[in-house]
Amino acid sequence: QVQLVESGGGSVQPGGSLRLSCAVSGSGMLLDRYAVGWFRQVPGKEREGVACISTGATSNTHYEDSAKARFTISRDNAKNTVYLEMSNLKPEDTAVYYCRRGLECRPGGQAGPLFGSWGQGTQVTISS
Repeated sequence: QVQLVESGGGSVQPGGSLRLSCAVSGSGMLLDRYAVGWFRQVPGKEREGVACISTGATSNTHYEDSAKARFTISRDNAKNTVYLEMSNLKPEDTAVYYCRRGLECRPGGQAGPLFGSWGQGTQVTISS
């Protein structure tokens, strides 16, 4: 089954940086044909969108307010991968981060309607 796999999480101190990757496991799915969103979830809270990149034709980017100026979403079509570069990380960024395909990007960094299912995610922990 073709699915998206997240990687790149870890534990860093406040102010640090991480780059998350969202890659296709299997063949037959070209990510540039979809909007791709990054989401995060903290235990006990709803999953929230943080960034979205539109289809490869335009690759416009959209961010949730707290992610603006700190996070950058991008594509590498040759690698069929979407990245989320995060800088100036704060303890409140601690969460499991997921990526997922969608039809389009919506205001606030949300992708939707969503295709496929949630993957395992990658844990990001910001702590001193």
